[in-house]
Amino acid sequence: MGILEGKRLIITGVLMDTSIAFHVAKIAQQEGAQVVLTSFGRTMKITSTIAKRLPTTPPVIELDVTNQEHLDSLAERTTEHLDGVDGVLHSIGFAPLGAFSFMDGTWDDVATAMQASAYSLKALAVAALPLMSAGGSLVGLTFDAKFAWPVYDWMGVTKAAFESTNRYLARDLGKLHHIRSNLVSAGPLRTTAAKSIPGFEEFEKVWGNRAPLGWDITDPVPAAKACAALLSDWFPATTGEIIHVDGGVHAMGQ
Repeated sequence: MGILEGKRLIITGVLMDTSIAFHVAKIAQQEGAQVVLTSFGRTMKITSTIAKRLPTTPPVIELDVTNQEHLDSLAERTTEHLDGVDGVLHSIGFAPLGAFSFMDGTWDDVATAMQASAYSLKALAVAALPLMSAGGSLVGLTFDAKFAWPVYDWMGVTKAAFESTNRYLARDLGKLHHIRSNLVSAGPLRTTAAKSIPGFEEFEKVWGNRAPLGWDITDPVPAAKACAALLSDWFPATTGEIIHVDGGVHAMGQ
């Protein structure tokens, strides 16, 4: 029996089969879970196509986390496919190009990034909450926000807000609903999201050399396995945590 046997999961962010979210969905199905994917707008067709590459083709429902109508109706639309939800993966991030210049970024750039990439964790949790019961798990993906990284700029600030949001969700979801909230901090990967960050190749040049375990920028499976573990019952007393899956770089000095 798999570690996710009988679990019902909402997984956001499946856009390509190189994404962490795709591999979370794949592992989840292999471990016995039922999966529903979300997408929106023009990417709905892409997600529906990529979904066919999973062991079992899951339904895809529309969800733009900046659209309140989508959020308000998420639970109702999910019940067409699942009779409840045990876990949710937040694999969502967006920032306008201007947000990747710290000194030049405008408030409009920053506000857009904050809503889509940080506030959306809370928004998604609230939207899924009517279907979730005690013991459920919310898992998000971050990029370690303790440092001022090259080129990441306002997206780095947004990730700091995202990580803080996780801690407050851990407090309130835990006390009120006995639901866990945790993050996985992955090292740099050649995903669709990474391609949208100007100068992202700077991370690629140094990460493997600094990681004591080494780091493969083309392999999302280690991060996906950590997400799957957090969505399972194997971390029943862990919440508000950030699990690093980065080859060990977070623990190293310069």
